[in-house]
Amino acid sequence: MKWTKYLIQTLRENPGDAEIDSHKLMVRAGLIKKMAGGLYTYLPLGMRALRKVQQIVREEMDRAGAQEIVMPILQPAELWKESGRWESMGPNMFKVKDRASHDYALAPTAEEAVTDVIRGIVSSYRQLPCTVYQIQWKFRDEIRPRFGLMRSKEFLMKDAYSFDVSMEAADASYMAMFNAYKKVFARCGLNAVPVEADTGDIGGKFSHEFHVLADAGEDGIAACECGYAANLEKAERKVQGAECGVHAVECGEIEKISTPNAKTIEEISKFMGEEPSQFVKTLVYVADGKTILCCVPGDYEVNEIKLKHLLDVKSLELAAPAIVEETTGAAVGFAGPVGAKVPVYADSSLEGAKGMIVGGNETDVHLKNVDLARDTKIEKFADLVIVRDGDICPKCGRPMKIKRGIEVGHVFKLGRKYTDAMKGVYKTNELKEETMIMGCYGIGVSRTMQAVIEQRHDKDGIIWPASVAPFQVVIENLDADKAEVTAVADELEAKLESAGIDVIVDDRAERPGVKFKDADLIGFPVRVVVGAKGLANGGVEIKRRDQDKSQTKIVAPADAFEAIKAALA
Repeated sequence: MKWTKYLIQTLRENPGDAEIDSHKLMVRAGLIKKMAGGLYTYLPLGMRALRKVQQIVREEMDRAGAQEIVMPILQPAELWKESGRWESMGPNMFKVKDRASHDYALAPTAEEAVTDVIRGIVSSYRQLPCTVYQIQWKFRDEIRPRFGLMRSKEFLMKDAYSFDVSMEAADASYMAMFNAYKKVFARCGLNAVPVEADTGDIGGKFSHEFHVLADAGEDGIAACECGYAANLEKAERKVQGAECGVHAVECGEIEKISTPNAKTIEEISKFMGEEPSQFVKTLVYVADGKTILCCVPGDYEVNEIKLKHLLDVKSLELAAPAIVEETTGAAVGFAGPVGAKVPVYADSSLEGAKGMIVGGNETDVHLKNVDLARDTKIEKFADLVIVRDGDICPKCGRPMKIKRGIEVGHVFKLGRKYTDAMKGVYKTNELKEETMIMGCYGIGVSRTMQAVIEQRHDKDGIIWPASVAPFQVVIENLDADKAEVTAVADELEAKLESAGIDVIVDDRAERPGVKFKDADLIGFPVRVVVGAKGLANGGVEIKRRDQDKSQTKIVAPADAFEAIKAALA
């Protein structure tokens, strides 16, 4: 392939709307071009890399026993109404009507669609287990598309679904996909870490996310040296007692303190000269239409996912100021658990806490010397906070670290969530009707491509692994107007292509510096330089993108083919 015949546009300046390195590099290297917020055109170089990621995913899915299908992107509302998600998916789902006013969804995922497919085919236990997958476009109306392909309205996803006769069989299907995912990401050149995760809108009982560790990651991960790792939505910590530092201290009677205009923990802490851990932060929530209070230590934040699970509710949101005032008798910022007229839930670290400072349920008032056991009625203590750096690992007792990650894959144990709702059943060998057990497994294919760049780049550009590079080799023809130079470049190109190695020849009439900068920006794994001066001195230059100039090799033209293959190994 000749550069002058290929649609490539490189840019010297970063795009103004790009916030992270991988987004900047994808645009500058000519992989993608923005059409609108969250919508991108994949240019030829980007398509080549995307197809290679797809192929790796496809090979590992096939090897794990999954069978490829393709389902419609446009899905009838009736399927989503069967599962109950037509409404619960909320504004993230694109909904459209056809000319007959029938409702459809542009698929954000496909649990309903695949359950409908399988229930129409599988009728006997003899047809199970069965795992199917597709590589298909998905659509989600992101409120704030950002970071290029990381959070876009349209993205390419591999979604697989397993159907089994028992939970034990479903566990085997789950592990097959889990292990396949590790192979996929390793082959893509990624260091991807599996972490425990919340199941979110997909539902189910258990799940793991695969994260690429990167400073630009949107997700926080609590990780320990022992191997425990969990998304912050899911992460737990070990409560060691006396965590607030005051549990064992006897306290006197409650004292009312005037705290004018001190609403936040930071403000009241500064006003009273006490550490944030001395305070109880109380927030008012509306859960499925009912008002509740949630109390956590003043130096922690409420984990709303955990609270939602504890309450077993479909909707949870912070109460509006009017509801806060009606519930507590005070303006926002002065709520407290003493004398509460609605149920109060508290983080487990507050159990037995004494000498605490809480909101006084009166504007500009806080209460001091509060003994939660003596002065409040707590409905239930539970883990309700977002884990912080240094918190104690629930598995081994050592301090955990908070890292940033880019989610590239997610595996779920769904159980009977969808097959119960949609009557996905089979008959046993005794002709008894049973519900299929389901699993769900997703890989963000387009996101994985960008994650490779986020984890593998330097100041000059992308550093592709050979497995997913648009072209594995670039041959820099520095003297394309000279027949003897072009003959060497063309012969190398032909040999490489016949060996199944992707190669592009830069035959542009540009200065060497311009060609080298473009090669580094795009990130071809191996650069081969062929020029009149070099050939006169008896050789061509071969350099790997991930090595410095000192490791450049000069070889005779006759030895270049083998040297390039060795550099790619």
